[in-house]
Amino acid sequence: MEEKQKAAERKAEGLIKELEQEISVLKRRDTVLEQLSHTEKQLHLLQIYSSMCSPSHTKNWTEISINTGVSGDTVMTALSQLQQTLNKKLTKSLNYKLKKTVSTELKRIQQYAVDVTLDPDTAHPYLILSADGKQVTHGDKQQNLPDTPQRFNWCICVLGKQSFSSGRFYYEVQVRGKTDWSLGVARENINRKTEITLTPQNGFWTVILRNENQYDACEGPSVPLTLREKVEVVGVFVDYEEGLVSFYDVKSRSHIYSFTGQTFTEELYPFFSPCFSEGAKNSAPLIISPVCNTE
Repeated sequence: MEEKQKAAERKAEGLIKELEQEISVLKRRDTVLEQLSHTEKQLHLLQIYSSMCSPSHTKNWTEISINTGVSGDTVMTALSQLQQTLNKKLTKSLNYKLKKTVSTELKRIQQYAVDVTLDPDTAHPYLILSADGKQVTHGDKQQNLPDTPQRFNWCICVLGKQSFSSGRFYYEVQVRGKTDWSLGVARENINRKTEITLTPQNGFWTVILRNENQYDACEGPSVPLTLREKVEVVGVFVDYEEGLVSFYDVKSRSHIYSFTGQTFTEELYPFFSPCFSEGAKNSAPLIISPVCNTE
C-alpha cells in the first residue's frame, strides 16, 4: 500500500511539472505579444499572428487518473481546477493583448491611406457608379457602354483609377448591409473579357463574402475564414516591396487575412465587386470610405 502511495505521489509530481510547463508556454506567448505591440515590422507581426491565435495543445487533465483512492482523486481534481483557472486567466490576457497589438498595428498602417476613386472605364456595364466615384452597386439593366480593352464584360467588377507600383498604401471600404462582395487588389495585366477565378496566380489578391456569412480568402484553393462578427468596413493594406496584402475588420480592429510572400512585378489596382444585387437582398453599395482612426 505504501509503495502504491509513493508511486502515485511520483506520478502526481510529474503531472505537476507538465502543468507548470503548459503555464510557462502561455506566459511566453503573453510576453511575445507584449513585445510585438511595440514592433514596427508589420510583416513580422502577421507571420507570428496565426501561431498566437491557435489554441494551446494542452493535456486534458480530467482524463488522468491516479489509483490511490480518495487522496489521488483529490490531487487530480485540484490539478484540473488549477489548469482550468490558469488557462482561462492567461488566455483572456492573451486575447486582450492580441487585440491591442492588432489595433495598434492598424492605427500605424492607416497613415498610408490613399484617396481611391472608381474607374468608370473599367466598370462592367451592369454596375452603377456614383458621380464622385466612391460608390458602386449592381443595376437591373445593362448600360450601353463601349467595350474597351479596359472594361470588364463578364465579371461584375470595377477597378480603382489609382495604380501603385511601389511603397505602401491603404484604403477602407464600407460593406454594411451586403450579403455578397469581393475586395482586394488586382494587377494590371488580368483577364477582363471572360470568366475569371480570383486567385493570386491569375493576378487577384482578394477576400470575399458569400451567402451573408461565408468568408473566404481567394488563394488556390480558397481558405475559409472564421470571423467573430459580420464585417461592416474592410481595410485593405498593401506593402509592394514586402509582397504583402492584408485585410482588416476596421470596426472590431481585428485582422482578417494576409497574403504574404507575394512577388509583384506590375502595377496594382484596388479591386471591387458588389456582386449581383439579387433584387433588394444585396442592393447596398460598396462605399470607399474616408480613413479615420476610431480608437
